[in-house]
Amino acid sequence: MFRLPHGGYCVRDADLAQTLLRSPEYHTGKSGFFNELLPTRDAQVEVGHAVRNFLRAGLPRYRVELTLAVTALPAVSRWPAAGNTLVHRCLADLLLDPRSPARTKGLTDRAMRGGVVFHAPRAWQRARAEFLRARLLTAVTEEVRHRREHPADQPRDMLDALLAACPPAEVTDRTLAELHLMMYRAIVVPVSASLAWSVLLGCLHHTSDAPWPWPADQVVREALRYRPIPWLLDRTVPHAVELGGVAFRPGDLLSASPYQMHHEPGRWTAPDEFLPERWAEPGEHGSYVPFGAGPYICAGAAVAQTLLTESLTALTRDARLSVTGGDTRAVISEGNVPRPFVLHRTPCHGGTEHDREGRWTVMAASMRRIFSNKPARRWYWY
Repeated sequence: MFRLPHGGYCVRDADLAQTLLRSPEYHTGKSGFFNELLPTRDAQVEVGHAVRNFLRAGLPRYRVELTLAVTALPAVSRWPAAGNTLVHRCLADLLLDPRSPARTKGLTDRAMRGGVVFHAPRAWQRARAEFLRARLLTAVTEEVRHRREHPADQPRDMLDALLAACPPAEVTDRTLAELHLMMYRAIVVPVSASLAWSVLLGCLHHTSDAPWPWPADQVVREALRYRPIPWLLDRTVPHAVELGGVAFRPGDLLSASPYQMHHEPGRWTAPDEFLPERWAEPGEHGSYVPFGAGPYICAGAAVAQTLLTESLTALTRDARLSVTGGDTRAVISEGNVPRPFVLHRTPCHGGTEHDREGRWTVMAASMRRIFSNKPARRWYWY
């Protein structure tokens, strides 16, 4: 054990940390991730599975938007801001249907840029973000009320998936709007930050003109190990217990650190080095918990891994990536976020089959949007 600066203790020993994360003894109630938005643990599980299943079914839509977004990406872009925009663009229509009322959709887009979705760095920006957040929750609450009165046959976006998993008798309209915003942030922010880390670390450790020597999946896995997004995973002590020579009372919080578990000497080969190739050998890594572990593990872990791998594959395919201003020291915000850097993306050979495919995809998508541009009226959408 070691004491944390803000109070409480973190488990130093990896075996004890695994016990803390996996043992049913420390998972007797609701997950703290949802705060008090849902009434029971079963309701939490159902919501997690509903969102995961919807996003998994929406992966083909994500791939189409990803091709459009990468094709439109400038040769020089500032990250992680550009990555935030890219991931949000590809997920936006899955998280909130584009045929939603213009006010709601507009406030959601402003929330992405205005410090509601991504943490604002300055105090005055955070104060303004709270005002924007209140307006957004009011608009989404109205949309929830309308959709409950006019339910869809099939879920069109994450909000519909949440509606199907949250009966009105258990979750109010306002609470469901808050749940939607929380899940929105919980999906977009970690995927964006992990993609930025994957790009940065891959470029810093491969500076030649040759293509990256690693598959995108190995780079993503190693980036999640080297710089995991969550710093601490908390669990509640259910009864009086002594661990590591420290006595704990019921209700005390204990934490495990993914970063520490991912860098523990003796369990990882060269833990302080960025080595994507380690994932080609199953015996070359130790405890790996970028999405948590045990009963409270992130329900969407596999989907998030796919989103990241698809995104990095699209960025690196038929292109040379390099960075300037890169720094592997993290910024502690609401998670482990990379410091700003500049990405230089140069297509190889002036235009490949993939580039031509991307241009055709852009043209086809543009034509679909033009011919599907219907009048913005509620009675038509629902």
